[in-house]
Amino acid sequence: MHGNADEEPLSRQGDRRDVLVVAGDPGDTELLTTTLESAGYRVDAASGAAEGVVRLRRSRFDLVVWDATLPDNRDLARGRRLVLENRPPVLFLITCDYLHTLLPELGGGAADYVTEPFRATEILGRVEVLLRGRRSEPSLGMPRYGDLVLDDVTCRAQRGARPLDLSPAEYRLLRHMLVNSGQVLSKEQISRHVWSDFRAAEAIEKLVSRLRQKVDQEEPALIHTRRGFGYVFGRPGV
Repeated sequence: MHGNADEEPLSRQGDRRDVLVVAGDPGDTELLTTTLESAGYRVDAASGAAEGVVRLRRSRFDLVVWDATLPDNRDLARGRRLVLENRPPVLFLITCDYLHTLLPELGGGAADYVTEPFRATEILGRVEVLLRGRRSEPSLGMPRYGDLVLDDVTCRAQRGARPLDLSPAEYRLLRHMLVNSGQVLSKEQISRHVWSDFRAAEAIEKLVSRLRQKVDQEEPALIHTRRGFGYVFGRPGV
């Protein structure tokens, strides 16, 4: 990471921060632990939701990285919600197919998520934003840009008063573009995020075209092509 001293990870500014990683895949646990410890965080790990709750009750953590696809998350949401009241900020790990199952039942508080396959730089960036107590995007469940609003609970979107009838792939693409507004997204990045594998350029172009027809019926247009590079979301000059 680059920047001045004010932009360095919080774990390097004074006391180190304690992070709990709750993930079922040992490979994910090892990657997350190594990534966070290399950035200066103290890391503890749990292999399931029930064990994660026990750790949260016994120890104080500044942030939790939580696998939202763990099998015992459902039992936690049904019977143990109160345990996580006043919980620390949570960074959820989620696959695109499980996006609609994110757990609002875990209680209030700051939350964000990354979709798998995730990158170490993305994890660190989201962790630092959550620990600073501010968000690079709107609160979980209602991302927005101008008059465009997404609802992650229902996976629906609208622009102004007009609902957008989006397919799952279109919704995933729109959300990815919205939270990365102003950044050029290559076709490879889009393919990896929407489908978790490689798709031909023609398939991506058709998907973007369908989404543009639904989103950009009003002015200003929000989806723009950067020929030879990819696509950019947002109002020009903003």
